[in-house]
Amino acid sequence: MKFSDYPYKRPDAEAFKETIRSCARRVREADSAEAQIKAFDEATALGMEFQTLSSLAYVRNTVNTADPFYEAERDFYDEVSPEIQEADQELSEAMLDSPFRGELEAHYGKLLFANLEISRRSFKPELIPLMQEESKLESRYQKLYAGMTVEFDGKTMPLPMLGKYKESPDRAVRRAAFEAEGKVFDANQAELDEIYTKLVKVRNAQGRLLGYENYIPLGYDRLGRNCYGAAELKAFREQIARDLVPIIALVKEAQRKRIGVDQLCIYDDAYRFPDGNAAPEGTPDEILAAGKAMYQQLSPETKEFIEDMFEGDLFDVLSREGKAPGGYCTELPTYKMPFIFSNFNGTSDDVDVLTHEAGHAFAFYRAMHSDVYPLLQQPTIEACECHSMSMEFLTQDYHKYFFGENTAKYELAHCEASLDFIPYGCMIDEFQHRIYEDEDLTPQERNEVWQELEEKYRPWLSMDQLPFYGRYSHWQWKLHVYLHPLYYIDYCMAQIVAFQLWTLSLEDRDAAWRKYLAFVDAAGTKTFAELCRGAELQIPYEEGTIKTVGEGIRRWIEANS
Repeated sequence: MKFSDYPYKRPDAEAFKETIRSCARRVREADSAEAQIKAFDEATALGMEFQTLSSLAYVRNTVNTADPFYEAERDFYDEVSPEIQEADQELSEAMLDSPFRGELEAHYGKLLFANLEISRRSFKPELIPLMQEESKLESRYQKLYAGMTVEFDGKTMPLPMLGKYKESPDRAVRRAAFEAEGKVFDANQAELDEIYTKLVKVRNAQGRLLGYENYIPLGYDRLGRNCYGAAELKAFREQIARDLVPIIALVKEAQRKRIGVDQLCIYDDAYRFPDGNAAPEGTPDEILAAGKAMYQQLSPETKEFIEDMFEGDLFDVLSREGKAPGGYCTELPTYKMPFIFSNFNGTSDDVDVLTHEAGHAFAFYRAMHSDVYPLLQQPTIEACECHSMSMEFLTQDYHKYFFGENTAKYELAHCEASLDFIPYGCMIDEFQHRIYEDEDLTPQERNEVWQELEEKYRPWLSMDQLPFYGRYSHWQWKLHVYLHPLYYIDYCMAQIVAFQLWTLSLEDRDAAWRKYLAFVDAAGTKTFAELCRGAELQIPYEEGTIKTVGEGIRRWIEANS
């Protein structure tokens, strides 16, 4: 069945909630663990059906944000999802308080119950109006962003289509593209500032309602973090600033000399070669076909996965007006299939999507076709990002299908970009911590925090007095700040894991793939720390990891520059 043929009908939310509550009552009244397991499994299966419908509505809304039907469906889920969570909470509490808890843990595993405990402490019914307000603000931001267009090169285009101009060999064109983008954001400055101010306040209000000082502890719980906390992430960020930023400064200085500029500016950051960055060869359809061939040859496991993806047309990758920005992968449990969304823009990012988002999709596919319990099919987010970011590197033997004679250029640029992304991700994380800790900062004061962090994590970059960038408000460009609070650091930790797997693959490809597959197939049955240890990998936030990994990547870059 093709994705376009997947049927959609708005679920009966009241009936769904009542069924979940009925299962909760059955759990509370059951006289055996077996009866509780039966009720919980029924509720879980129903939840997978609801998730599928919600994902269908989300995908079809982001594919075309101007479609009024799916915009209304998105509003529906924004409204009812907190109410559904309330019913789910009743079921979780019944399981957690069961007199047969030991037997239930033996059946499902202790980690499921640790996750349910996190869920219990992160929700109260009183949160529902605040959660609904938060969802509406997120949708407002996404629609605002999706509707932004820019006049450039004699054309009106959505912002993602500026991508190829932002990497032009002509520095003046690069600067002009950044300037044009900045003017669009400046034109929407007041609304962007208003939305974020309201988001911070409504999220902090939720944290305080649960007894916290601000949103941060609640944000960690909503991300399901079950083996580390704020102290570990602060230590990780400080390792990055202390041990990795000096290494990257050397890499960026080599880049500056290579492209022949006196000062690296924001519009030079992603431009790595004097004759231009490597761009994929061929049309979008040809790039997709090359992606299919890559996964068919990488392994028997990826061959099965990619053929099912193409059979179901489970991609939407072309940028167009009215389409939401960014890229993501989501799952459709009823069909045991994922869906990949992105905005091709004619740069190497198009290939990165086919490796990064397909890494997520492959992990989802493996989990949904396994016997892992549905609620344990996904690990925590940083582990999910290990699936995707590792796949970017483990596919390296097939990058030639996209870049031909420019493959070496692409691989050097990709490695450098992956390395210097890490301090950027740490900036995003520290920025958010600072903002939620002081919600009364004015928009200008927020930008001053961002400027301070630029100087800490990316001191080699100048903003060259550009619109938007010159006033240090370009954190607003990153969707995660608005839509996925406190999430971005997960990419940074995952990149450290990916670098370790890649380094091993350079010596023994089969061994690296076996470790990767074992990591993927453990799904959510282990914590992030347990997944790392099980694969004999260093945990990113442990002291000494960053220095060791960073030095190894520096040596590879020097040898391949």
